[in-house]
Amino acid sequence: MAVNPSVLIAAGGTGGHVFPGLAVAKELVKRGYTVHWLGTTAGIEASLVPDAGLELHIISIKGVRGRGIKALVLAPFLIVGAVRQALRIVRSIQPSLIIGMGGFVAGPGGLAAKLAGVPLLIHEQNAVAGTTNKLLSTIANQVLVAFPGAFPKAKWIGNPVRQEFYRRGVKKQRGNAVKVLVVGGSRGARALNELVAQVLSDHSDLRSQLAVYHQTGEKLFEEAQHYYGSKTVMLTDKALSELSLGDIAVKPFISDMAAAFNWADLVVCRAGALTISELAASGVASILVPFPFAIDDHQAKNANYLVEAGAAVQWSQNEITSEVLATQLGVFVEKRSLLEEMGSKALLCAKPNAVEEFAQSCEMLIQQKAA
Repeated sequence: MAVNPSVLIAAGGTGGHVFPGLAVAKELVKRGYTVHWLGTTAGIEASLVPDAGLELHIISIKGVRGRGIKALVLAPFLIVGAVRQALRIVRSIQPSLIIGMGGFVAGPGGLAAKLAGVPLLIHEQNAVAGTTNKLLSTIANQVLVAFPGAFPKAKWIGNPVRQEFYRRGVKKQRGNAVKVLVVGGSRGARALNELVAQVLSDHSDLRSQLAVYHQTGEKLFEEAQHYYGSKTVMLTDKALSELSLGDIAVKPFISDMAAAFNWADLVVCRAGALTISELAASGVASILVPFPFAIDDHQAKNANYLVEAGAAVQWSQNEITSEVLATQLGVFVEKRSLLEEMGSKALLCAKPNAVEEFAQSCEMLIQQKAA
């Protein structure tokens, strides 16, 4: 009885690494491959990967950059131990290919691929290559990138984005209100929460022209509710589809982000790699406020992809005061056609075949190994 060839995906920590990996895993399973996952117990992969029906193999590793001198001193010992763990897993499952999605988990997985003689494919989600992928690019059989220029001579395919974000041929329902989605990432962003609440408090005329759906992040939800309350801003419990002029709904977490993006005329958000790709896939205009402490300022570089295409406006966190944001929102309220123009330009930035091209690259390497 023939055994399906297996693939090992090494990704963990944050959604920016894990969600693209899950999109690829789904496509590979559809093509008949058995997909295993290399991760940790501390990252979101610990719950998301088993929920997706994939086998999760655990190693002990964590990020080093930005964690102080002690982490740097201990790093070599942690990495050696994690590589040994990864190598045992690789020898056990004998994958035909290992995929590194960047981040600290991909490092031991990629090194184990080299030691075991397994083909290695890596994917860089950001416009600026991360430390792990910079190292692994020297031993990888193929390098894929989400943004042009992240690596020389790499194949530009975009970020694998769930198909739910692509609404081909679906025209947005335009209403009287400018529909604004505020997202600070799954963990939220205190600065954005306070900024938006301040604008909605200080500018009642502007507020009356908007419908706002605001994800605060689970840990910042009560704080944000209190902040809105201190500004005497009335909130509603209406569902997303029921919001109308002047309504403001504040939620800790949005489970169906694709539906929220499709609802919005404008998104106010950070500039994580996956967020940028989802904005493009959804064809929605955005105000981007990159996280100022991102390693190598990669969020600002990610944002440039949409800004240079005329699909977004970008402000640094230091620049975007409540008055600046209010003025920017006022421009969109007065000239709503700008939002449609920006949304159309965002859609032109999308890479709708990223998942398929990723899977095809995997299959080519697997076939080359088998030949």
